[in-house]
Amino acid sequence: MKKSELEYKMNEVKDDYIRIQRDLEKLESVGRNTDKHLKILDELEKELADLHKQFAVLDHQTF
Repeated sequence: MKKSELEYKMNEVKDDYIRIQRDLEKLESVGRNTDKHLKILDELEKELADLHKQFAVLDHQTF
């Protein structure tokens, strides 16, 4: 994957994370079950960490 593609994907994941986090806050405020949203946030965090690792490898290779 190219550096620009990784940046685009990271931005998509960040946007998804923010959206899910807002949904989670709304659910919490009305006392609803948040387990599903917490699991999704955890998965997005792992995906973002993986993307950052890939980006670091590409960034290191350009030197």
